[in-house]
Amino acid sequence: MAGKNTDDFFSTENRKGHPSMIQHPQEPVQQNKRDFLKFLLGGSLFAWLGSVFYPVLSYLVPPAQTEPEVASVKAGKLADIEKDSGMIVKFGAKPVILIRSASGDLRAFSAACTHLECTVQYRKDFGLIWCACHNGKYDLNGKNISGPPPRPLEEYRVTIQGDEISISKKS
Repeated sequence: MAGKNTDDFFSTENRKGHPSMIQHPQEPVQQNKRDFLKFLLGGSLFAWLGSVFYPVLSYLVPPAQTEPEVASVKAGKLADIEKDSGMIVKFGAKPVILIRSASGDLRAFSAACTHLECTVQYRKDFGLIWCACHNGKYDLNGKNISGPPPRPLEEYRVTIQGDEISISKKS
C-alpha cells in the first residue's frame, strides 16, 4: 500500500471491493431474530406466571354455586320423633332443626347459627337450642338469648298431613 493515500483505503470504493469490509445484509435479520427471541422468552415467562397464579387465584375465589330451590321437604313420621327432642333435617343445601317440645308442639328453625353458620342442636338438659362453636343459646322460639349470635334463627313452617311431617319456608 505504499504510495497510496490511506484515505483512499477507507473510501467507499475500496470498502465495496475489499472482502473484510463488505457490509453484510444480515444485520436486519439478526435484529429480527433477537426481537423474536425476546418475544418468545417474554411470552413463555408470561405463560409460566399464568400457570402458577391461576390455580392459586382459583383456589382463593371459589366458583359461585347455585343452590337448588326447595319449597318443602318431608321430615319423617310423627311417631319417629320423641317428645322433648330435636332432629336435623336437610332442606336443600341448608340444615333445619325440627324440635318437638315436651307438650308435643313441633317447631322448625334454620340449624345454621346466625353468628358463624355452625350447626345448632337441641339440648334437652337446658331445654333450648345450643350452638357448640361459641356457646350461643336460643330459646324454643328461635330468639337469641345468650352468647354471640346477633339475631334470631329463621323460622320454618311445620305441617302434619296424616302421620307425615313436612317443613316449608314461611312466606
